[in-house]
Amino acid sequence: MSKPRPDILTLERYLPYRLATLSNRISGIIAQTYKDKFGLSVTEWRIMAVLGEYPGASADEVSAKIQIEKSIVSRSLQKLLARHLVVREVDSADRRRQNLALTKTGADVYRQIVPVSYDYEDQLLTCFNAEEQALFEALLDRLYDQTDTIDLNS
Repeated sequence: MSKPRPDILTLERYLPYRLATLSNRISGIIAQTYKDKFGLSVTEWRIMAVLGEYPGASADEVSAKIQIEKSIVSRSLQKLLARHLVVREVDSADRRRQNLALTKTGADVYRQIVPVSYDYEDQLLTCFNAEEQALFEALLDRLYDQTDTIDLNS
């Protein structure tokens, strides 16, 4: 059941806008750390994070996981390949597929960034107690799942 809405949208109170701007603020803060300490953009780090968890993923799979369009992922991937942080190999079972993986240097950088990322997450969540953190995570999961059910065309 939805509540009555005014004719004018108050952007600062509109949930999708608030989530987007919050995400931008959060990413912006940690992006500076990734850039200063590791010379990586947020997209480059996200690619590395996917490959740290899913070695052998394709560029399309990486793009789908991080929800960033393929052209942006491709440009970031080229930078990671040039810096020898990532390697691309033709799949022996499917010659059309190219698998991506962290190089030894890439894995070393990954192992250095993971604790920094977790520390940042911990600092963000200090505004919630343990019960609130669990609830917040559950609510985020529900919102994420809800996006799959919305059809604005019907």
